[in-house]
Amino acid sequence: MAAERESTRERTPAGATAAGRSRARLDQPRPPRRRLLPEWDPEAFGRLSERIARFLGTGRFIVWMTFVIILWVIWNISAPGGLRFDEYPFIFLTLALSLQASYAAPLILLAQNRQDDRDRVNLEQDRKQNERSIADTEYLTREIAALRMGLGEVATRDWIRSELQDLLKDMTDERRDGHVVFPAERSARRDVDDR
Repeated sequence: MAAERESTRERTPAGATAAGRSRARLDQPRPPRRRLLPEWDPEAFGRLSERIARFLGTGRFIVWMTFVIILWVIWNISAPGGLRFDEYPFIFLTLALSLQASYAAPLILLAQNRQDDRDRVNLEQDRKQNERSIADTEYLTREIAALRMGLGEVATRDWIRSELQDLLKDMTDERRDGHVVFPAERSARRDVDDR
């Protein structure tokens, strides 16, 4: 008897949480559980509601609905008594139209909410794009200003040409006796004249 008790103790896990439960393996996914309520894809339902709302907002829907209502009324007024399914107060027609309206309103609201979400995302993306464009424009403006400042210190072709012409003019100034006066001689002569 004691041997049986000992063998059962070895086989069962110890501890308060391990009693009566089998251990789940952590390296494998759990098996899917049955759900009482059906599952649906919110995106698929949203796309369907947008399609319906888009159709309800067309002239085609209004024309078809008008055609069906006129046909309904004409049939229930002019058909033989046994074939009429909705007598004069047209209660069933009223019920069908109110049922259609009660489903159309939430579907239209759902489609509008989805459109608002898309618009919000698009506006956020546009705002970020505008921020990037402004940052790029500011960067390019700073670069152009730096280039303009750098060009102020660079000798341009016209400036070099005018300096060379001045130098050539100074070099070719002649004295009365036909001797070419070089700039070094001219500065020495000015020094002498100044004394």
